Amino acid sequence: MQNITRLFDFPYYQLEKYKLPDCFLDKKNGEWIPMSTQEYVDKANAISRGLLRMGVQANDKIAVISMTNRSEWNVMDTGVLQLGAQNVPIYPTISEEDYAYVLNHSESTYCFVSCSEVYAKVMAVKDQVPSLKEVYSFDALDDCKNWNEVLELGADTANQDMVEDRKANVKPEDLATLIYTSGTTGRPKGVMLSHQNIVSNAKASSERLPIERGNARCLSFLPVCHVYERMMIYLYMYDGVSIYYAESMEKLTDNLKETKPHMMTAVPRLLEKVFDSILSKGSALTGLKKKIFFWAVDLGLKYEPYGQNGWWYEKKLGLAKKLIFSKWQEALGGELKVISSGSAALQPRLARVFNAAGMGVMEGYGLTETSPVVSVNDMRKNGFKIGTVGKLLPGVEVKIADDGEICVKGPNVMQGYYKDAEKTAEVMKDGYFLTGDIGEIDADGFLKITDRKKEMFKTSGGKYVAPQLLENRFKQSRFIEQLMVVGENEKMPAALIQPDFVYLFDWAKENGIIISENSDIVLNEKVLAKYQEEVDMSNQDFAKWEKVKQFRLTPDIWSINEGHLTPTMKLRRKIIKEKYMALYNDIYGH
Repeated sequence: MQNITRLFDFPYYQLEKYKLPDCFLDKKNGEWIPMSTQEYVDKANAISRGLLRMGVQANDKIAVISMTNRSEWNVMDTGVLQLGAQNVPIYPTISEEDYAYVLNHSESTYCFVSCSEVYAKVMAVKDQVPSLKEVYSFDALDDCKNWNEVLELGADTANQDMVEDRKANVKPEDLATLIYTSGTTGRPKGVMLSHQNIVSNAKASSERLPIERGNARCLSFLPVCHVYERMMIYLYMYDGVSIYYAESMEKLTDNLKETKPHMMTAVPRLLEKVFDSILSKGSALTGLKKKIFFWAVDLGLKYEPYGQNGWWYEKKLGLAKKLIFSKWQEALGGELKVISSGSAALQPRLARVFNAAGMGVMEGYGLTETSPVVSVNDMRKNGFKIGTVGKLLPGVEVKIADDGEICVKGPNVMQGYYKDAEKTAEVMKDGYFLTGDIGEIDADGFLKITDRKKEMFKTSGGKYVAPQLLENRFKQSRFIEQLMVVGENEKMPAALIQPDFVYLFDWAKENGIIISENSDIVLNEKVLAKYQEEVDMSNQDFAKWEKVKQFRLTPDIWSINEGHLTPTMKLRRKIIKEKYMALYNDIYGH
């Protein structure tokens, strides 16, 4: 059996062990089109042969930018890596300025784009990128070369021996990819990950996945340009899982019902939205049905794994599953066993309620710089504890520094930041990567994240405030879509809040408040009084100096495109504060 030490070994391993008829499935013109493992390997080799004929050398950088996850991405990935070249995935919705920066900084020679939207952005900056020779598109566009031209160029197998030669020369410790972190501040940094970094992580993470190898389906929708979903794709290949690529976030509900996946990855914000929409449906019920619905939800919110609540609780839970939770399951396809959650802190109530409903949300922790997984929960063998990010992966070591910072060592830790020895030296100490997160390991070996070192702040009274803990609690309110706690060097913590406008308008209508614009509603006295109630309720869980004393509502929707959020839905704190400086000054009387 093929020994996997480099990323392009995964498809060959799958070909030998599982030979799936449906390795990848893309939805085109209303139907799911499968690509077999054999077809995948054949196409990747054709790409390698074509790129060789285009003069691609070992260590050349090839940029791949796609609006959606699609099998072409993986064909390109393997085709590039087999030559000892590097795949530079770029997040599609970053600014043109950042496109130019990343393409230049990586010195990319070719760029493969998904569609006209990305093509237009690349062409807008192409004259600023001297290294870039040509752009190809996956979609058929009138004014752009098509990636099929590269496949056709590689159709003649006469130079396959050169491909084999290049493959044989790629070592596990060689650079595989540059992943530019969106970062919440400053220019993107190019994280250098080797084949071994990501291979070790995929194999170790695979041990935590309770699925039937060679006979399972997943739905993939988190961007594959991020290391989290990308590592999972290699893991799925390793475990013989058929990968369905969702059409878009908007069509996620339909795609779940069509593909009936056994597993998927998610970010907490998505799970929050799923839960909110379930609650909205429940609120619309009447009489006994509504009573039973909320009885089940309340029961779910008390869930503890491994029957810790006793037999009577388990008996009631069985009934709740039959009456209510089975319908939640159906809405997500009916066969979903595990949801792997990462990229931000998960509210414990969501872990409880989804697990009670039989959909195992398993929270993990990691960073781009750690390829990414450091630890993850596993429902088997007592490996799951709510409120933690699970036990460390085999081979990964963590020490907690004196100030509480989590420091990571292991085969998954990056080689450094590309062309930036200074920034690399700031985060690498004695072989450990300093994560910037604060945490602790409990007596049972579970890692718990308590805050971001960089985001904790002191009020003018010298008290420390951990904004993420507050934000997670406040976002449990149905009225709050996004929220940022502020107050560094100020006399007290306060919050900027983006209302959940859909829910708020429904509530306003029910309460006879007639309002047309978002900007009107955030100034309405009854609305403000309601938000004060919600804030007071959330504040109860915190010490006096941590409580949010004032808040302001913002009229716009915080989004990735407008710069409020990073591509993984984290708050860009500096930008949000700048955007709402007037509100901030109003709070503190500046």
